[in-house]
Amino acid sequence: MSDVARILKEARDQGRLTALDYAEQIFDDFMELHGDRHFADDGAIVGGIARLDSRPVTVIGIQKGKNLQDNLNRNFGQPNPDGYRKALRLMKQAEKFGRPVITFINTAGAYPGVGAEERGQGEAIARNLMDMSDLKVPIIAIIIGEGGSGGALALAVADKVWMLEHTIYAILSPEGFASILWKDGSRATEAAELMKLTAGELYNMDIVDKVIPEHGYFSSEIIAMMKENLIEELDNLSQLPLEELLENRYQRFRKY
Repeated sequence: MSDVARILKEARDQGRLTALDYAEQIFDDFMELHGDRHFADDGAIVGGIARLDSRPVTVIGIQKGKNLQDNLNRNFGQPNPDGYRKALRLMKQAEKFGRPVITFINTAGAYPGVGAEERGQGEAIARNLMDMSDLKVPIIAIIIGEGGSGGALALAVADKVWMLEHTIYAILSPEGFASILWKDGSRATEAAELMKLTAGELYNMDIVDKVIPEHGYFSSEIIAMMKENLIEELDNLSQLPLEELLENRYQRFRKY
């Protein structure tokens, strides 16, 4: 098995820590908030308020399930527009109260169902991209499994984008890429080799800012390292004048 094939398999492993695992283990006093105030509470996106080293923060994540029933409840980590609107509601709340935003991303992509499209899936994602681009608080996004397509990018317009070592981040799934390019989804591994979707490759291309080493899915070292890095990075970002923070974020994405 090639390195890319192994990373692809590990990125999708159901044993990986979820967004809620990170929220509960890195932060203190995490309190989940619910609903988009328009239609529903989407279980595929979770979020709330917490403390990081006594600093109030807003934590948002795309949540996959840990078993079949949980995955059904979470729609296998594929958000509906209600989830993206919930995330944006929480980000706007964070902006109002001056809380930095930290997002954890693990999704194959936004849910492509008829109901999602009827309720404006594309508009919800586009709104997040636009509003995150000038959100007036620091934002850090972390890929913790799969980072698929606009469904991932809707939570990743951030000042800093990090990836765990054995994760992937791409414009679409390798299966989708293979289906478009060769009309054969079974060539997903071959497609993954071409897509440059691993953390190391994206770091070398300056797409992501940090790669966090993994020492096992449930390693306390990952939690400790991530917490330490988040504290340090938020200290740095919080010292920047607002105009410089927003300009740096703008230029970060313009260079692509």
